[in-house]
Amino acid sequence: MGAQAAIELKNITKTFGSVVANKNVSLTVNRGEILSILGENGSGKTTLMNMISGIYFPDHGHILIDGKEVVIRSPRDAFEYKIGMIHQHFKLVDVFSAAENIVLGLEEKGKFNVKKSAEKIRRISEQYGFELDPKKKIYEMSVSEKQTVEIIKVLYRGADILILDEPTAVLTPQETQKLFAILRRMRDDGKAIIIITHKLQEVLALSNRVAVLRKGEYIGTVNTAETTELQLTEMMVGQKVDLNIGRSEPKDPQDRLEVKNISCINRDGVKLLDDISFTVRSGEILGIAGIAGSGQRELLESIAGLQHLNQGEILYHNPKTGKTDNLRDKTPIQIRDMGVRLSFVPEDRLGMGLVGNMDIVDNMMLRSYRKGKTAFLERKKPKDLAKKIIEELNVVTPDANTPVRRLSGGNVQKVLVGREIAASPTVLMVAYPVRGLDINSSYLIYNLLNEQKENGVAVIFVGEDLDVLVELCDRIMVVSSGRISGTVDARNTTKEEIGFLMTKNNGGDGNE
Repeated sequence: MGAQAAIELKNITKTFGSVVANKNVSLTVNRGEILSILGENGSGKTTLMNMISGIYFPDHGHILIDGKEVVIRSPRDAFEYKIGMIHQHFKLVDVFSAAENIVLGLEEKGKFNVKKSAEKIRRISEQYGFELDPKKKIYEMSVSEKQTVEIIKVLYRGADILILDEPTAVLTPQETQKLFAILRRMRDDGKAIIIITHKLQEVLALSNRVAVLRKGEYIGTVNTAETTELQLTEMMVGQKVDLNIGRSEPKDPQDRLEVKNISCINRDGVKLLDDISFTVRSGEILGIAGIAGSGQRELLESIAGLQHLNQGEILYHNPKTGKTDNLRDKTPIQIRDMGVRLSFVPEDRLGMGLVGNMDIVDNMMLRSYRKGKTAFLERKKPKDLAKKIIEELNVVTPDANTPVRRLSGGNVQKVLVGREIAASPTVLMVAYPVRGLDINSSYLIYNLLNEQKENGVAVIFVGEDLDVLVELCDRIMVVSSGRISGTVDARNTTKEEIGFLMTKNNGGDGNE
């Protein structure tokens, strides 16, 4: 008996003005399978999924559910056809309980029955192996618990075609394995599951088939058991790609930054950082791992002068003067002038570091405009720098005078990271520098960080992909609940060891 098609897309095309997001895409998703969708940034993956889930409407083409053509004009239409999408950024009300979020927006006859809903949630949880307390408030939950609420929310509505966008982006290895086990049970129950992810190891471990898009066009679908990371990358990019992160041994490492016993308390009296101490050395990459919200952001902002500290010192050993300065009392501008660079790339890329309405050239000038000696700012160097970054990092843009807000998230990321590296820092801090980037662009950034390390820069890399942390970094420091739970040699550790430290609550010494 052949596979039963849950969704068939035939010649789907979607344009936004002159930009063609999808062009004549045809692919099939079967019941009882997990299909991964792969593609570089801007290849049209999310646009395609948004058309299945009713957020966009195709310009041309047909969508068939169980062999019958349907019209999906809204997410409500998608739910009628039992399609549910779990977005990367959760759409939950923090002050509501899990059960309240799950039933929110449902039209039910008569008075809402909390007990009945909680019972249904428990049945779904038991069927697939979820762990969830229906009464627990969202603000009390971990990231994986919130994701569980989102998945149960679509199952509660009867979805048997599920779309998950980057589902493991902020999960520990242990949480990822739990999620995979649940998805496999759902697949075995006859559900059709589509996953968008950049992590090729996960694609090979989880999916039955992989569909590849390139520049908005469908390249092909392959059986996961019959392919490799290299073959998938070549399909995505259209040419051979070297997938090795060339980590070199640190040369003559010198202590560049000493963080001593720093603590940070917010307005509500909650300790964001609790007695943290560690050393960063020149010519090495120090990785920082931790579950989202464990204090990574506050740690980097403290070093950059953006976060008030309640105690401790941040000692900077200046290679040019030989002097040691305490950065704790310095402004971000003073710290920058010493050669310490913060490239912090949060989810809101345009909220920190770049100005969306300004073009790429003007964003280059943000680092240097204070040095202008006349009423007219000198634009040649920033313009040359903008052109260099566009060429070397393959930034997709009409020209250097395009407003940054018109670029895709991945290209905004390239502009920001490129500008920070071009400033010739002695300490370079990058947080999630490849978040949202395709594999080709990611390896470009990894190679740039390695070049900085080889030039004697002390690099701090905050990442969420443990495979990359283990391959790229020299040491990995794990932060859990605002404390250091351990520091390991990246060459002699495992993802499982790091995952264990990520969920450990007792503090440790970072200078191992």
